Amino acid sequence: MIPILILTFLLGAYASAEEQDHPEIPGLHFMEKTSFQYADQVEIFRYEGGARLIDVHNSARYLVLPEDQEEIQCPDPEIITIRRPENSVYMAATAVMALVDSIDALDTIGFSSLTADGWYVENARKAMEDGSILFAGKYSQPDYELLVQNNCSLAVESTMILHSPKVKEMLENLGIPVFIDRSSYETHPLGRTEWVKVYGALLGREEEAEAFFRKEAAVMEELADFPNTGKTVAFFYINADGSVVVRRPDDYIPAMIRIAGGQYALDGMANLEDSLRSSVPVTMEDFYLCAGDADYLVYNGSIEAPVRTMEELTAKSELFTDFKAVREGNVWYTDRYLYQATDRTGELIRDLHRMLTEEDPGEMMFLQRAE
Repeated sequence: MIPILILTFLLGAYASAEEQDHPEIPGLHFMEKTSFQYADQVEIFRYEGGARLIDVHNSARYLVLPEDQEEIQCPDPEIITIRRPENSVYMAATAVMALVDSIDALDTIGFSSLTADGWYVENARKAMEDGSILFAGKYSQPDYELLVQNNCSLAVESTMILHSPKVKEMLENLGIPVFIDRSSYETHPLGRTEWVKVYGALLGREEEAEAFFRKEAAVMEELADFPNTGKTVAFFYINADGSVVVRRPDDYIPAMIRIAGGQYALDGMANLEDSLRSSVPVTMEDFYLCAGDADYLVYNGSIEAPVRTMEELTAKSELFTDFKAVREGNVWYTDRYLYQATDRTGELIRDLHRMLTEEDPGEMMFLQRAE
């Protein structure tokens, strides 16, 4: 069945779903809430007949109706009704594609904000190479004509779209509603992965989503007993302006470090916990004060180009020569694949554990030691 998606944007006018047992929607009989073990930035409410209401906290609500559901009169005037044909979604939230692939729903994606060589999700790359998915411009400069001519009916965006409000407005004016993914705001490593249930509800693959997540949760349970090594790890990258971008202590990356048996070197750093962003820029001097004695530095190459050598790192700032991890040769880096690998949460935790315990680095999927 090809579902009809009705996406409801209720930014502040509606009371939060948390303030009531379930949202009352005329014509729909509420059944139950979807169970989330780790994700706390979203809720899904199930209604009889296959309808689903997705409440993305601090963002919007989306009401999803199956194809054979009669149209309902929602009390909110901002409801937008979309009939989603096959192969019609514009995927501009690159971290989501792996989750869509994991539930065998790539056939719902018609357009991409990356070219084929930008994808590390193999099936997405192949779909673009064979023309099943078309390049429709990057998220900040989409090819509106291509999207309209090919009946695109939904754009899935990351929160980066909020920095391009005119693009979001143009898509909506063209009749293409925008679903903003906020999975990066989850604080538990599996919280981000658990958003697979959101895309199961959106794309009609709920059973596949539940099965996939049960498997990932089982992997996480196997990793829960790593002993604390007492070693400290800083995870970061350098912005073009020279600032150091780090993760908040309650972010999912520091949580992975702790599960792997390490300690996050920036715990207690001033102002980090007060930030509303998961990634926070700090000065090089402040970073040195907190991470200068860290046992390991991990350079996040999924956003900026990775630094593969000590020389490349110290070229960004001579201050790095005074870092303990640099002096002892304990600088590691990730590549661009990491950000797209939302379906491989456990593998990064395993890599971090191998790094901390100095196990064979040849088995690592995401981490490499800087030369």
